[in-house]
Amino acid sequence: MDRKMANRKLIRLSQLKNKLATENLEEIDWVTFGVIVRKVTPQSANNGKTFSIWRLNDLRDLNECVSLFLFGEVHREHWKTDQGMV
Repeated sequence: MDRKMANRKLIRLSQLKNKLATENLEEIDWVTFGVIVRKVTPQSANNGKTFSIWRLNDLRDLNECVSLFLFGEVHREHWKTDQGMV
Protein backbone atom coordinates (compact mmCIF):
# COMPACT_ATOMS: atom_id res chain seq x y z
CA MET A 1 0.00 0.00 0.00
CA ASP A 2 2.87 2.38 0.77
CA ARG A 3 4.20 1.87 -2.76
CA LYS A 4 0.78 2.49 -4.34
CA MET A 5 0.24 5.63 -2.25
CA ALA A 6 3.70 7.13 -2.88
CA ASN A 7 3.37 10.73 -4.11
CA ARG A 8 -0.43 10.62 -3.88
CA LYS A 9 -2.63 12.70 -1.63
CA LEU A 10 -5.32 10.98 0.44
CA ILE A 11 -8.59 12.87 0.43
CA ARG A 12 -11.30 11.46 2.68
CA LEU A 13 -14.75 11.19 1.15
CA SER A 14 -16.10 13.42 3.92
CA GLN A 15 -13.60 16.12 2.79
CA LEU A 16 -14.23 15.75 -0.94
CA LYS A 17 -16.92 18.42 -1.31
CA ASN A 18 -14.77 21.01 0.46
CA LYS A 19 -11.64 20.01 -1.48
CA LEU A 20 -13.48 20.29 -4.81
CA ALA A 21 -14.51 23.83 -3.89
CA THR A 22 -11.07 24.97 -2.72
CA GLU A 23 -8.50 23.02 -4.76
CA ASN A 24 -7.96 22.10 -8.40
CA LEU A 25 -7.95 18.32 -7.97
CA GLU A 26 -7.26 17.79 -11.66
CA GLU A 27 -3.70 18.92 -11.00
CA ILE A 28 -3.17 16.62 -7.99
CA ASP A 29 -2.60 12.86 -7.97
CA TRP A 30 -5.12 11.96 -5.29
CA VAL A 31 -6.95 8.90 -4.02
CA THR A 32 -9.92 8.23 -1.79
CA PHE A 33 -11.42 5.20 -0.08
CA GLY A 34 -15.04 4.49 0.69
CA VAL A 35 -17.30 1.88 2.19
CA ILE A 36 -20.50 0.91 0.39
CA VAL A 37 -23.12 1.96 2.94
CA ARG A 38 -26.13 1.58 0.62
CA LYS A 39 -26.83 -0.01 -2.71
CA VAL A 40 -29.83 0.71 -4.90
CA THR A 41 -31.27 -2.21 -6.86
CA PRO A 42 -29.82 -2.03 -10.40
CA GLN A 43 -31.82 0.37 -12.57
CA SER A 44 -32.53 0.55 -16.30
CA ALA A 45 -31.63 3.73 -18.15
CA ASN A 46 -33.82 5.18 -20.91
CA ASN A 47 -31.61 3.42 -23.45
CA GLY A 48 -32.34 0.05 -21.81
CA LYS A 49 -28.89 -0.41 -20.33
CA THR A 50 -28.58 -1.37 -16.68
CA PHE A 51 -26.61 0.61 -14.10
CA SER A 52 -26.05 0.61 -10.34
CA ILE A 53 -25.89 3.34 -7.73
CA TRP A 54 -23.79 2.98 -4.60
CA ARG A 55 -23.70 5.36 -1.63
CA LEU A 56 -20.15 5.56 -0.28
CA ASN A 57 -18.92 6.90 3.05
CA ASP A 58 -15.56 7.03 4.85
CA LEU A 59 -17.18 6.22 8.23
CA ARG A 60 -15.85 9.46 9.67
CA ASP A 61 -18.96 11.56 9.01
CA LEU A 62 -22.01 9.44 8.24
CA ASN A 63 -23.89 12.50 6.95
CA GLU A 64 -21.40 12.99 4.10
CA CYS A 65 -21.92 10.38 1.39
CA VAL A 66 -20.94 10.24 -2.25
CA SER A 67 -23.15 8.61 -4.87
CA LEU A 68 -21.25 6.47 -7.35
CA PHE A 69 -22.97 5.47 -10.60
CA LEU A 70 -21.67 2.30 -12.26
CA PHE A 71 -22.28 1.86 -15.99
CA GLY A 72 -21.25 -0.55 -18.71
CA GLU A 73 -18.43 -3.00 -17.98
CA VAL A 74 -17.88 -1.57 -14.49
CA HIS A 75 -21.52 -2.27 -13.63
CA ARG A 76 -21.37 -5.80 -15.06
CA GLU A 77 -18.16 -6.58 -13.19
CA HIS A 78 -19.04 -5.09 -9.80
CA TRP A 79 -22.84 -4.90 -9.30
CA LYS A 80 -22.83 -7.94 -6.99
CA THR A 81 -20.31 -6.35 -4.58
CA ASP A 82 -21.75 -6.54 -1.08
CA GLN A 83 -22.76 -3.59 1.02
CA GLY A 84 -20.07 -2.96 3.63
CA MET A 85 -17.19 -3.61 1.24
CA VAL A 86 -14.39 -1.06 0.82
